[in-house]
Amino acid sequence: MLRFPGARAISIPNGIEIPEKVIHTPGTGPIRLLYLGRLHAIKGIENLLGACAVLNANSDTAWTLTIAGDGNPNYVGMLRRRIEELGLSDKVKMVGQMLGESKRSLFENTDLVIVPSHTENFAVVVAEALAHEVPVIASKGTPWRMLEEVRCGLWADNSYESLAKAIEKMNGMPLREMGRRGREWMNECFSWRIVAEKMVRLYQDLCEPRSDLCGDALPRNRTASVAMEADN
Repeated sequence: MLRFPGARAISIPNGIEIPEKVIHTPGTGPIRLLYLGRLHAIKGIENLLGACAVLNANSDTAWTLTIAGDGNPNYVGMLRRRIEELGLSDKVKMVGQMLGESKRSLFENTDLVIVPSHTENFAVVVAEALAHEVPVIASKGTPWRMLEEVRCGLWADNSYESLAKAIEKMNGMPLREMGRRGREWMNECFSWRIVAEKMVRLYQDLCEPRSDLCGDALPRNRTASVAMEADN
C-alpha cells in the first residue's frame, strides 16, 4: 500500500458451508467442551489444558474436553503426557482427526467450542461451530471480537485463568440460544452465497470503466487488491 497510496484494500472472508438442518444431542451432565483443529503449539492447546486444571482445582464447574485433530507425533505425545501430569485423563480425551460425518457428530454432541490460539488469520473452526449452533470461546489472538457483540460467545485472553473464567461464565449462559444467534450470523455474513455475491460485486466494480484526466478509458480502481482470509 505504501507503493500505491491510492489503492483500496478489500478483505473478503472465507465462506463456509451452512448445514441445512442442525440436530443436537442435549447433555445431561458436565458442560461438553471441544477443541477441533490442527495440533500445534501455535494453537494454544497447552493453555486450554492449563485452564482445565484451574477449573479442577478452583471451580465447581463440571466439564469434559474432547481434543480432535492431528499433528506432529512428538507434539501429540507431549499433549498426552501433559494431560496425565495435570491429572486430567478422566476428563480429557484425544480422538484424532475427525472429518465428514464424524466431525458433524462432534458438533452435535458439544456444548461449547474453545479456540485458544496464540494467533490466527481467520480460524475457520469458529465459523463452522457457529454454523452448527455451537457457541464459541475464541482467544484474542483470533479476529473474532464480534462474538460478544452478536452474543454468541466470548473473546478472551488465552491465559489459563482467563480461559477458565470464560468457561465458568459460559456454563451459566443460555448456550442453545447463543448458538442459534451464531448460526443466523453465519448465514447472513459467511455463507458461500454471501461471499460469492461480494466477490461478484467487487469484480464488477473493478471492471467498470472510467475516464482519467487524459481522456483514456481505464479500469476503475485498477490497483485495488483482494484478500481472501486464510486459516493458519
